[in-house]
Formats: sequence, C-alpha cells, structure tokens
Amino acid sequence: MSEELSGKVAAVTGAASGIGLECARHMLAAGATVVLVDRAEATLNKLCAELGPKAIPLVIDLMQPASVATMMPQILEKAGQLDIFHANAGAYVGGEVATGDPDAWDRMLNLNINACFRSIQAVLPHMIERKTGDIIVTSSIAGLVPVVWEPIYTASKHAVQAFVHTVRRQVAKHGLRVGAVAPGPVVTALVDDWPKAKLEEELAAGGLMQPREVAEAVMFMLTRPRNVTIRDLVILPQSNDL
Repeated sequence: MSEELSGKVAAVTGAASGIGLECARHMLAAGATVVLVDRAEATLNKLCAELGPKAIPLVIDLMQPASVATMMPQILEKAGQLDIFHANAGAYVGGEVATGDPDAWDRMLNLNINACFRSIQAVLPHMIERKTGDIIVTSSIAGLVPVVWEPIYTASKHAVQAFVHTVRRQVAKHGLRVGAVAPGPVVTALVDDWPKAKLEEELAAGGLMQPREVAEAVMFMLTRPRNVTIRDLVILPQSNDL
C-alpha cells in the first residue's frame, strides 16, 4: 500500500478487535501514526507491540465520561496532533422487543449513541483550530434501512446517521470532513449474539463480509481529494437483500 497517510495521526476507537483493528492496520500500512483506543489494556499493549512503533495504545473506557475527557489530551501528549478520528466502537443487540432486555438496550444505546457523540465532540475543537480533519463513524446499513430483527440497534444507527449528517454541515466551513461507513453484516464480535442457525446460514450463503472489506472502504473515504466528502459509503455482501 502507498504512503497516502504519511505524516498524519489517526485515532480509532474499539481498536482492539474487529473493524477497528483492521482499520488501524490499514492506516498504519498507509503511513499514519495510529492511536488505538480501547478499554482492553492487555490486548492493546500486545497488539501495539506487534504492529510497531507507530501504533500507540490508549486505554479509554468510552462508557465513562471522565475517561473520555482524558482521551484528547492523551492523544496530543502521545502524538502531537490528530488528523483522523474514527469513532468505531459499538455494540449490538437484536431480537424481539416484547421479550428483550431493556438494561441491555441501555448499555448498547449508551455506547452506540452517547459515547460516540461525546468522543467526537472531544476531538472537534482541535480539528477546528487546525482547519483540517477527518471524522469517520462506523454506522450500519441498519442506519438507512430498518432491519426488522434488530429494532433497538436500528434505532441507534439511525441516530448516528442523523448526527453525522448534521455535524458534517456544521463543521464543513472549518475544513473538516465527516462521513459514515455503513456496512452490512460483518464477521466480528457484534454478530456473536446472532442465533447459531442464522449465523451458519449467512456464512454458508456468503452473507457476511470480513473486517478488511470495511477497512478498504474507510481508506477510500480518507484518501479522496480534500474537496470531496464521502458522506455515506454503504457496503453489502452480494447476497444481502436489504
């Protein structure tokens, strides 16, 4: 891969696994310094030791506002600036509303919505001051098409889409780009809650994508000329009928 992100500093939340880790790998390969943000300290330290000196671990619990408040100061201390912020961390809850667990909904909604919004707000002043920056949010096809078997998750991603579209218009005047990558089902820990039969059926039918395919889409978004914003990039498995 070419050094298209050489000299840039990126931070990726939920970077200890899945889409976040794969996006961090791609950004590193493109020449960026990458701050991997997650609460899994031991995993982060191990991964960054393997990924090399441009991979910087940062332990943040996105569910704790006091922890999020330390995120941007630590990024600046460790890396000096921030050019790319990928708000990737998220959780998944599917199933019937009538038999669902509202406490599980609250935890997911807090991470997918509140923590996402709070973490983005934390990095905006620095980017606005520098008059440049990219913010990418991991959304979902569920943020554009209501998915009947995951109504609470769908609602959370619709909120994310509304946030992305409005914040993008607020900060465009400062030279910032804000966009959402909206994948269909991806093989990550988020599908661990799927019924076993459904997971096996989708795997056999080619109805699940790999994290690297999302990472390649994110890299496309980040490497467009500065006058071009990819507002939404939807990627689906070929067999998906959404």
